[in-house]
Amino acid sequence: MDGRRDSWDLGEGDPITDELTAMRLLGGGEAYEAYLAFDEITYSPVVVKLLRPRQVDDASAQRGLRREVAALAAVNHPVVVRGLRHELAGPRPHVVLEHVDGPRLSSLLRRYGPLQEAQYLPLAIDVSAALHYLGHLGYVHLDIKPSNIIMGAPARLIDLSVARTVDDAASLGHPIGTDDYMAPEQCRPGESASPGPASDVWGLGTTLFEAVSGSKPFLRGDMESRAPAEIWPQLVTDPGALPERVPPEMSKIVYAALEREPADRPLPHEIAEALQPVLERQPRGHLAGFKVRR
Repeated sequence: MDGRRDSWDLGEGDPITDELTAMRLLGGGEAYEAYLAFDEITYSPVVVKLLRPRQVDDASAQRGLRREVAALAAVNHPVVVRGLRHELAGPRPHVVLEHVDGPRLSSLLRRYGPLQEAQYLPLAIDVSAALHYLGHLGYVHLDIKPSNIIMGAPARLIDLSVARTVDDAASLGHPIGTDDYMAPEQCRPGESASPGPASDVWGLGTTLFEAVSGSKPFLRGDMESRAPAEIWPQLVTDPGALPERVPPEMSKIVYAALEREPADRPLPHEIAEALQPVLERQPRGHLAGFKVRR
């Protein structure tokens, strides 16, 4: 189904509920769309994710929204967007999220190219901290990518729409995530390994590769092909080369995060610990707007 035609078509000033007024459409996915809205309860801008009209009665879409609500309720970390409230019944099932002011990493890369060290080092440490926390809770995000990161101090990880508990992730029998950023075990779950916390480390690795180089680590696959290796080149090819200007510690972390075997990838806290000294070597003037973590 073409999601663009399956829309609430809400414009500025249109009511979403009695308390929520649409400001503008932000985007969406196959099952939902997201609006920036004004909330009469918090009296501030918020993000509202609604099931699309034709998904309201779809059992799979309903389960997905319930899963996201459960994940948001479990997660409370400064680098992860917060859920404010939700309504799972009624004519417009939705979840209300805090509005994080700032550009998406994907937008910055598209407009300005690779990040500077003073940008990508705090980013790596921030997201690593969030992944460490998610693992502590027994959750896996499963969709770490530039468009799911809001840049700031700290960076913010958004969109828990495909997040799973570790046990649920391990039992997945179908691909899940975004093709260019999926770990091999997400592409072919259960074949040699199952999705888990190490899959998020892979997602961080692909994201950091793009942040420091401006390009993805693997050439885009052929989405018209039925061959898994064509759809997901990460199954059979090695990542490309990073620019020589990238600090060796950063290159080592990125390539380690992109090891095909989940057990060979570093743990999130190991990434943060390896990069913290590199961040602290930055000239103080280059760190304006960034907090050095100690």
